[in-house]
Amino acid sequence: MYTLDVLVQGYPGKSVCHGALGWSTIALLRGEGRVALVDVGSFGVRPELAKQLAARGVRREDVTDILLTHAHWDHSVNAPLFPNATVWIGAAEMAWAEAEPWDFNALPELHVRELAQNPRTRRIAAGDEPLPGIHAIAAPGHTPGCLVYYLAANDPPVIFSGDAAKNRAEMLSMAADMTMDAAASESSMAGIWSLWRAVPGTLLVPGHDLTMRLDAEGHPEYCGQRQAAIRSWFSEDLAVTAEFDLTAP
Repeated sequence: MYTLDVLVQGYPGKSVCHGALGWSTIALLRGEGRVALVDVGSFGVRPELAKQLAARGVRREDVTDILLTHAHWDHSVNAPLFPNATVWIGAAEMAWAEAEPWDFNALPELHVRELAQNPRTRRIAAGDEPLPGIHAIAAPGHTPGCLVYYLAANDPPVIFSGDAAKNRAEMLSMAADMTMDAAASESSMAGIWSLWRAVPGTLLVPGHDLTMRLDAEGHPEYCGQRQAAIRSWFSEDLAVTAEFDLTAP
């Protein structure tokens, strides 16, 4: 029912001394008369997001829906860029985000206000079906109101886990990095595992990693090739750069 394009790959890493890295997954779904984004990334990703949308002939005015897994800045802050989009977010997540004080946290204060006041924001709960064939599943832990989106209409199905399961290491270890409730995160990941195993070939699109499927032994394997690098100026010549490949150890 939907074509799936991962516009921006999530990256399973953290900055060591420059705060949060925030390289999160942005996916595009098209079908059923909808043009939908699953999460919208951070401020810094805007040029790449615009490039990827343009490459697929999608203008920002064409986006009809945004499915937010949670309210952290690296997943939600670009929602106002899409003026015609209905923004779907968990009611529990919005209630938590609105109540959080302005502080050194991962919530963009002005953006939370924008989401709360936007007449196109829709607050949903577990079990709701924001788009035809796409179901919201509660997955608390990373934040209190994290949602997983299950695209049951496709063959194979697709699970968008957001930061309920950020990467392959979390899914295999059943331990979450950066979670508000470790026990809740473990329980949410157990639920994701059950859903993932239920239909052979099901794709898992995590918040900070490549898309994966389970191999014949039930072990997660990556789909596609990772793209990640940093280019730096360390010489006295602007034309000379050093490129650091971040795709593998």
